[in-house]
Amino acid sequence: MAYVRAWRGRHPGVARGVWWAVTLLSLVLVIGALLLPNRMAALQVNRFVRLPGEAIIGAAVMLALPRRPRIALAALGGAVLGALTVLNLLDIGFMEYLGRDFNLVLDWGLLNDAQSYLADTLGGTTAVAAAIGVVLLVVLVITVTALATVRLSNILVRDTRMATRGTLIAGTAWITCSVLGFQYAGIPVASDRVANRLQSEARQVRDTIRDEAAFGKETRSDTFGNTPADQLVPDLRGKDMIFTFIESYGRSAIEDPIMAPGVDATLQARTEALAKAGFHAKSGWLTSATYGGSSWLGHSTTLSGLWVDNQQRYRTVMASDHLSLTKVFKKTGAWDTVGVMPGVQKGWPEAKYYGLDKVYNAFQMGYQGPKFSWSTMPDQYALEAFQQLEHSKERDKPLMSEIILTSSHQPWAPIPKMVGWDELGDGSIFDGIEAAGNKASDVIADSTKSKEEYGKSIQYSVTALTEWLERYGSDDTVLVFLGDHQPISRVSGQNASRDVPISIVAKDPKVLDKIASWNWTDGLRPAHNAPVWKMSSFRDRFLTAYGSTKHPKKG
Repeated sequence: MAYVRAWRGRHPGVARGVWWAVTLLSLVLVIGALLLPNRMAALQVNRFVRLPGEAIIGAAVMLALPRRPRIALAALGGAVLGALTVLNLLDIGFMEYLGRDFNLVLDWGLLNDAQSYLADTLGGTTAVAAAIGVVLLVVLVITVTALATVRLSNILVRDTRMATRGTLIAGTAWITCSVLGFQYAGIPVASDRVANRLQSEARQVRDTIRDEAAFGKETRSDTFGNTPADQLVPDLRGKDMIFTFIESYGRSAIEDPIMAPGVDATLQARTEALAKAGFHAKSGWLTSATYGGSSWLGHSTTLSGLWVDNQQRYRTVMASDHLSLTKVFKKTGAWDTVGVMPGVQKGWPEAKYYGLDKVYNAFQMGYQGPKFSWSTMPDQYALEAFQQLEHSKERDKPLMSEIILTSSHQPWAPIPKMVGWDELGDGSIFDGIEAAGNKASDVIADSTKSKEEYGKSIQYSVTALTEWLERYGSDDTVLVFLGDHQPISRVSGQNASRDVPISIVAKDPKVLDKIASWNWTDGLRPAHNAPVWKMSSFRDRFLTAYGSTKHPKKG
């Protein structure tokens, strides 16, 4: 301190400039934190030209307190304000990627998933550096905001008479603006943003806790929970059933002006190719329970018939005995069941809920080729591995399969290309394709490029799946495939719907006749005005269409 005082004495002009600069920065930081919105689109000047009521109340309290309690309260208030700033930034990120706010109770685990995604996309070193950077940034924001608040409180009490007068004037102005509804550029001048945000967070925590109990009761009720095995899907007996989810396959792929031309041409070409092979399709729309990511929520919503839109609900469903659509086939005893999960790289206890006798993860399909960013292997290889490991085997029962295709997972770089089916081998053939592809870092930052490459990835996944069906499908094959969610808003657009396409493909005309009343569109491309259902309604509609008898189980 003595050194600092001596320096100030030698350089009074510089010291005064530094003092004013630090004070101004502290004021900007605190006011900015008080007014910071939690939406990217709201980061505009008019949001920061407002009068924060919390600052006025805080000033009044600081003026009334003795020194030590004042400093302690200022530091605590600044730390809370810093934490709210972090939550606002998390909301911005979650809204951009998942189309919703960050949930203070449920979403901390997703941050670990985000780090894993970065590691798979940009490399482990980048992911570790990013994680360290984020932690340091959070600590810095909270610490600096606390120090800034303390500094402003110290300055405030230097002249209590003037500060009191200024606080009264500001309070009067805030009340006047609030009562008269004064606005600037369409935004109220009087702001109580922090108070509203705290109330919102409290409501979200309360609602989340209440939802857990209510949803637990919902899972214990099941329209088909007590249906005898011989009364489940009798109209599909003898059919090889395949339920396939295509990552991020959303309505935008079919209707956005950048992606649609290529995707629609692919859907038309593949519809015609399947028709030549004897297959026909009907397609509609489902509204997904998730957006931009968290694919497992879309999978579980479709197959459970429950609206699974957060991690807490997902855990509740996975621990329940609520009948999943795939488990229906196991329960009948008339099908063998298998899962093909190239995105699974660790233990996956969910196999029990889905009724899968066997699951092939990323390490169990013999793949020796390169990863394509997050995707551990190209869809074409995963489908051929399924063919060689399970679908081609002689068996005394038909096969029910759940397949998750991952090549259309963001960041859509590099993207695999189709190769000859007889040339797949152990996947090494993809080495050159991966090396020649785009770098993820070049695509992530460019919205137009992301859209273009996303569209190509959907074309690839649809082509791989339908070529597999054309090559290996039989008269008794029934394919149900759909998207799990829309891509992130940078690709699907702000305020995009949550709709995803769904198609049922079969050779046996009786299979599609059973869903004629659904009014779905012929072919693989659903019409714009085709029926739109909640994703959670599909299970019961499907089971009913194929002859299942309702025997409800009460919660």
